[in-house]
Amino acid sequence: MINIFQVDAFADKQFSGNPAGVCILPKAHAQTDAWMQSLAEEMNLPETAFAEEMDREQYSLRWFTPTTEVKLCGHATLATAHILWSEGIISDGQAIRFATKSGELKVVRSESLISLDFPQQPSSECKEPIGLEMALGCDILNTYKTGEDILVEVKNEEAVRSIAPYIQQLELLDAEYVIVTARGDSVDFVSRVFSPNVGISEDPVTGSTHCSLAPFWAERLNKTQMNALQLSKRGGALQVELVGDRVSIAGHATTVFKGELYE
Repeated sequence: MINIFQVDAFADKQFSGNPAGVCILPKAHAQTDAWMQSLAEEMNLPETAFAEEMDREQYSLRWFTPTTEVKLCGHATLATAHILWSEGIISDGQAIRFATKSGELKVVRSESLISLDFPQQPSSECKEPIGLEMALGCDILNTYKTGEDILVEVKNEEAVRSIAPYIQQLELLDAEYVIVTARGDSVDFVSRVFSPNVGISEDPVTGSTHCSLAPFWAERLNKTQMNALQLSKRGGALQVELVGDRVSIAGHATTVFKGELYE
């Protein structure tokens, strides 16, 4: 029997935050890449995570959008850890280690707050890509390259909130994610994330982009602990902290449903 769950991550109530599918594969019950991609397409969520037990408290973990596999996903990692604890698969108080294509990721829980230990992703200023400002429909202060993504700084929170991008224009950019950010009014910083090139027009809450956003804003705000909001329609709150060359990304999660897959 294979269980499938839907979890709202970076949310303390259902129907907010970022929805993720979580598929728990029994030990030595590996599935093909094609099967996982097909299930992710069937779930039609921003990401579906596939966790397979390796040994006690360690799982392999992979993430698929409806169209492609991604190297790192924060909200689906948080959702998977939430299921392993809430279903009693992993004991309360025990850390979880995930073996992934981005290295080993450790997840811990304090009461209901789940913290992801992710690698930092530095950014460097770059020339503004042709067509970016037109695609976003807003004034840009600066642009940065961070991994395979583009990070865009705009003037304030309202500028982030009011963006109505031309998605077809964003698809022409050489980037997996286009991250738009500014200082926040009630929190340290805010963001929105557009990723049509991996099958998601706008990602509701993106844990992995905070690997870039945390060090970016830490340098500008001169602080290592920060609160952040992602200003999508569903919205989501995150707590981030720089720890050496890592970043802790923390939030809540809630289960929406549980089902069984027919084989």
